Amino acid sequence: MRRTNSIRISTLVTAGTLVLATSACGGQGLGDTSGTSSSGGTVVLDKAPAEDKAAAVINAINPDEALTAKVPPQIKTKGLKMTTSPGYPPMELFASDGKTLIGLDPSLGRAIARKLGVKISIANEDFNAQIPGIVTGRYDILMSSMTDNAGRQAKVSFVDYVQAGAGFIVKKGNPNSTKSPTDLCGKTVSVVDNGSSLDLAKTYNADCTKGGKPAVNILKYSGDQDALLQVKSGRAQVNITDYVVASYKASDSKNDVEAIAIKGTESPWGIAMNPNNKDLISSVQGALDALIKSGEYQKVLDAWNLGRLTVPSAVVNGGK
Repeated sequence: MRRTNSIRISTLVTAGTLVLATSACGGQGLGDTSGTSSSGGTVVLDKAPAEDKAAAVINAINPDEALTAKVPPQIKTKGLKMTTSPGYPPMELFASDGKTLIGLDPSLGRAIARKLGVKISIANEDFNAQIPGIVTGRYDILMSSMTDNAGRQAKVSFVDYVQAGAGFIVKKGNPNSTKSPTDLCGKTVSVVDNGSSLDLAKTYNADCTKGGKPAVNILKYSGDQDALLQVKSGRAQVNITDYVVASYKASDSKNDVEAIAIKGTESPWGIAMNPNNKDLISSVQGALDALIKSGEYQKVLDAWNLGRLTVPSAVVNGGK
């Protein structure tokens, strides 16, 4: 995952923990789809906020009656309590009001909730406090670009929802024809210092020199914006970063760059849950599979320009 020895985009994060019921965000309270609570009453489902790029897709999702019938009673009554950590666009970020949480993770959380026919609240929590929050029951699900790996599986169970890795940022049109790590030999590369991108750059440099090719000239910077600037200015031909970051930067036409995924660097990111909540794990897995099969999952990812991250099915604890 990007927060274990990886790149982090700096954003202004509101101090303290901010719990956002999506029905409280502008225009979200008037749902056009209904679910059923454990008492048999009708639940008006939350609408996605206007700044959610996948809002149109999410708001058109209808509950799956078979899945809704199997949702744990406490979730039907109280809704899903989700936690995430903003500051990593386009996966998690604040909308322009500085309060509403948007990004791919909140989008998919809302989509899953609507497929299950339940409401959802989304909490801004410090990343390191999220797994303890799942273990203690403070939250039901955790979606925060978290890598599913064996170490974390000792504490939580995952339903894997995307496959993400590293990427190159190059000038629009890729004038230096950078397509794979072997194309970096003899080129100048910018990275964020002390992150996973630096580790990759060092590995690629070693491969070049071992093969008798020119070394990679590595420029190190304290932040991703400075590293990106080197490509825009022409000082570096390539910036190595997380693919989701590369894709987000490339989606802004003012940057005049494009993103290239680095094959072989991918790993699964998962929705974390308490391993004892087997019914909830099954419900979330079923909802994600239903979204994948319906094509709604692909549309949500495409809305955030992250269509390359798709998985073919919802796998439990697929990380190594």
